Amino acid sequence: MKLKISYKALLVTLAAILTLSCNDNLERVGFSIQPEKDRLTVGVDTLLLQARTVKVDSMFAKTKYPVLGEYIDPVFGSIKSEFIGEFYLSRGAGFKEGAVVDSVRAAVSYTTIMGDSLAPMQLSVYEVVESLKGTSDYTHIDPREFADMTEPLGSQIFTGKNSTYRTEVYSSGYTTETYRVYEINLKLPDQLGENFLDEYKKTGHGMLSDPDTFREFFPGLYFTTTFGNSTILRVNLTSLYVHYHYTDKGGTWDGKGDTIRTDAFRLNITPEVTQINYIENKNELLLEESSTHTYVKSPAGVNTEITFPFSAPEIHDKLRSQALNLANFTVYAMPETSENPMIKLSPPDYLLLVNKDSLDGFFEQRKLIDQVTSFLSDPFDATTYSYRFNNISTMINYYNQENEGEPFNLTYYLIPVDATYTTSQTSYYGGSSQVLTAIHNQMWPSAAVLDKREGNLKLELIFSNF
Repeated sequence: MKLKISYKALLVTLAAILTLSCNDNLERVGFSIQPEKDRLTVGVDTLLLQARTVKVDSMFAKTKYPVLGEYIDPVFGSIKSEFIGEFYLSRGAGFKEGAVVDSVRAAVSYTTIMGDSLAPMQLSVYEVVESLKGTSDYTHIDPREFADMTEPLGSQIFTGKNSTYRTEVYSSGYTTETYRVYEINLKLPDQLGENFLDEYKKTGHGMLSDPDTFREFFPGLYFTTTFGNSTILRVNLTSLYVHYHYTDKGGTWDGKGDTIRTDAFRLNITPEVTQINYIENKNELLLEESSTHTYVKSPAGVNTEITFPFSAPEIHDKLRSQALNLANFTVYAMPETSENPMIKLSPPDYLLLVNKDSLDGFFEQRKLIDQVTSFLSDPFDATTYSYRFNNISTMINYYNQENEGEPFNLTYYLIPVDATYTTSQTSYYGGSSQVLTAIHNQMWPSAAVLDKREGNLKLELIFSNF
């Protein structure tokens, strides 16, 4: 036993001696044979950025899910949203023989509510009398220019969570979710249904023979709130029903008698037709110059304009003589004093950093980020209250090369966006990753105060030189 202990002690002592004797040489491995002029040097710099809040006059907003309602935020001002849309005549839609109109109604369905869901609001609907053909999908198009504003076809008082609702179950993979679909119903004049029925009775069903001629016959409806300013809804589906009854000859159980049956001629606003979301914002206070912060607000509210002053002498010199390896960019938001979601807008989930000169056509052409003219932030971090863009050195290196070493500055916008990711299979054994597939302007109301106090809005640069 004593022999084994002595043997172990000898090994430990020998290992220690070898370690100490080799330590000095190991610290200099590589450097002792590398010429002094070829040694790698790394430098760290910080570039302070400038920012200001800019107004968004209009934005591209082609969406299946329009926003409806009005809301006043104590910090970010008011948002009022309404929409106008055509209805799609699906194949086979029509009336049974002998149809007699009973009633007409419009139905607005939704699942998402913001604001005070128990405060009263009034929804009104107007008939569209001018064709929407050729209009663009921008939020500045005023629906009142296309509608008969003499009086509404129908109005209905509602509250966000006291409207009629039904329960639906959604299944995806191994998860099942149950949620409520709320519905606001507006009674419309029976004459509207009579007009449809009369046209349908014509030879070849008249202008109800195909979707295009139907839109000429009935250009659509305009939906807006005419009372209340405390609730905004995300509309899932807008429908128009003409309820009617007809005599089913020989329809009794024994086939010997007639029976009265009911049915409905139903139309929906779908992606195949035009739907325009009109947004009104009051952002005057947000546009006031501030030395401490800027704003972003959606939809069609305000963006933050960022200036990257790469023409600064010390940065420009390094861009000419050294390699830029890393440019970390993180934007910090300033938490609101009130955390009550009933009285405040929440920060957007994502921010798009896009070159001012590359913004035109970005959303219209359904572009994705290219890591030069456009970058997408990581999801909003509620712990650090920040948007992280990680390394944007590709942007700087690209424009440095484009300007052939001459001084340059860059102007980019920070814009609230919706980002869609899909799961992509990466291996046979079940590995997967999230792939960015779409970026859209943020239509759901959101806002954030971005921190631009000195030292907080900056770009951290790492250069290397041989």
